[in-house]
Amino acid sequence: MSDIPEPDRLGDAPHPRETDRLLGQEAAEAAFLDAWNSGRLHHGWLLTGPRGVGKATLAWRIARFLLTDPPLPAPSLDPRPGHPALPRLKALSEPGLMLLRRPWDEKAKRLKQDITVDEVRRLGGFFGLSAGGRRVVLVDAADDLNPSAANAILKLLEEPPKQATLLLVAQKPAGLLPTIRSRCRVLRLGRLGPDALAEAVAQAGGGDEGLALADGSVGAALSLGAGGAEVYAALLSLYARGQMDRGAARKLADACAGRQGAERLQQTLDAIDRLLHRAARAGLLGPPSDAGPREAETLARLAPHDGAARDWAALAQKVADRAAHARTVNVDPAAIVWDALAAIDEAARRV
Repeated sequence: MSDIPEPDRLGDAPHPRETDRLLGQEAAEAAFLDAWNSGRLHHGWLLTGPRGVGKATLAWRIARFLLTDPPLPAPSLDPRPGHPALPRLKALSEPGLMLLRRPWDEKAKRLKQDITVDEVRRLGGFFGLSAGGRRVVLVDAADDLNPSAANAILKLLEEPPKQATLLLVAQKPAGLLPTIRSRCRVLRLGRLGPDALAEAVAQAGGGDEGLALADGSVGAALSLGAGGAEVYAALLSLYARGQMDRGAARKLADACAGRQGAERLQQTLDAIDRLLHRAARAGLLGPPSDAGPREAETLARLAPHDGAARDWAALAQKVADRAAHARTVNVDPAAIVWDALAAIDEAARRV
C-alpha cells in the first residue's frame, strides 16, 4: 500500500496531515475556534480558497483538534500534546476519522479520476462502528465527488449523525451542488502574504525559486521550484512572437503523455492557467511588477487593452473546464495540452 500515490499529496512535500503549523490563515482558524467555543458547532464545513493556500492543512488541523478531546472553551486549535489519537491520525488508523479521496483503481493501476459513491457508502460502516464518540469525515477534495457521491454526501449533511463533523475541502465551490453549499458553513482561506508564504514554503522543504510567481500559494511555489518555472518559461516562449512555435508546442504537449508525465501534465496546466490569468490582469493593469522583461513584453503584446483582458479571463475558465472534463474521460494528456495551446494561439491571433 505504501507504493500507492496519495491524490491529496503535492509531489514530495509533506502531506497536510503531517503539517502541524498552518501559516497565514489566522482568520479562518479564529472563525472555527469561535464556533467551537460558542458551544454550537455546525456539523458541515466547506473550506474554500485558491489551490495550495492551506485548505487541507486546516482541515487536518481541525480534525486533530476535534479528535483529541478539546476543552470548552479552547484557547487555540492546537491538539492536546501526547494524545493517543495523534499518531493514529498520522497513520490513518484513527477510528474516529474517515478520509474520502480519489481511490486507487487496482485493475487499471492508477488513481480514479473522481471520488465514487462506493467510497461514500463506506461511511455507513464507519458511523456504525464508531458510534458513541466524536467522528470527523474529511473530504479532499469535494471537487472530485462524482454526481452519485455528491448526492450521498448531501444526504449525510441533511441528516448528520450525532457528534459528526464533515470537513469538505473545495477549490471551486461553485461547482458543488447548491444544496451542499447551503448546508455548510464556509471557511474562506486567502492567498498568503510574502512573509507567511516564504515561511510556509521553507516549512514544506522548498526553496525560494518559485516565490515570485506563486501568487500567495504554497502549492504553486513548491511546484514552480520543482520544475514548474521551467515549464512556464517554455510556455511563454511559444507566444513570444506573433505566431505560436508549433514544433515547440508539440514538444511541450508530448512531455505530458503517459503515466510518467502525470506530474508534468499538472505543471503544464498550472502554467497555462497562470499565463491566462496574468494576461487578463495585464490587460487591465499592465504587466505585473514581478514579471521579468521577457514575460512583461509577452503579456503586453497579448493583452494591450481591457477587451483582451476579458477575452483571456473567459478563455481561462473555458480551458480549465475542458481540461477537467478531458481528464475525467481519460483523454490523452498530450491532447489535453495541445487543445489548450491551440486555443491560446487562436485567441492571440485575434488581439
